[in-house]
Order: sequence, then C-alpha cells, then structure tokens
Amino acid sequence: MAGTKKSEAEWRQELSPEQYEICRKKATERAFTGKYYNHHEEGMYRCACCGAELFPSDTKFDSGTGWPSFWEPATKENVRMENDTSHGTIRTEVMCRQCDAHLGHVFEDGPEPTGLRYCINSASLDFSKKGSSKK
Repeated sequence: MAGTKKSEAEWRQELSPEQYEICRKKATERAFTGKYYNHHEEGMYRCACCGAELFPSDTKFDSGTGWPSFWEPATKENVRMENDTSHGTIRTEVMCRQCDAHLGHVFEDGPEPTGLRYCINSASLDFSKKGSSKK
C-alpha cells in the first residue's frame, strides 16, 4: 500500500484541531466523549486521515473503557504496531500503515477469538455504512 505523505501544514489544514492532536501528535481523547465509542451501525471504520479500511463493525465490542474497541483489524496489512514507552508504561501503539496516523493502543485483554482489544480514538476514525460507496 502506498504511503500518504503530507506536510504538517497540510495535515493541520485538513484535520480538525482534535484530529490533528490525536492522529499526528499522539494525543488521546477523553473516555466516553468520542462519536464512535457507543456506535452500533454496520459498516467499516476507516482512517480519518487517509481513508484506509481499519476495523469492520462486526469486530467491535463494548469494552467498558469509553473508547471504540475491536478484537481484530480489517486486515493486518492496514495497521502497524510500535512500542510506546510514554507515560511511564510499556504499551503497543496502533498506527495506520498508509499514513502513520496514531489510532490508539492494543491490549491483550480482549475477547476471543483473538484475545486482543484494539482501543482506538474516535477522532482517528471515519465510518462508512454497510452498502455505502464512501471511501
């Protein structure tokens, strides 16, 4: 997949201030405030920066954490993981492989069949309803 490379000025112009801070500067939205944490429509969650398919709605579950949580990405090729040692902890950061947007973190306390919980910021996501041609 070809990468999406833009300048910081271009990202600032295209994204809302909240999206810019989360996707480009690795901030985190407050729990229970994002538009997708309690969202239940069928479709595909996409990268808010580049439109890459990230998480299908049928892998979303209520983790009780206040962020959209998924047990598996659409394809492993669309996300990448990186060690995150910020905030005095060791976590695994989840990023969009196409544009390097910060999405959230993955934890090993999710449901079967993967046992994973991809805890993702709503501001990092766009949503396409099932049957929609939005890309």
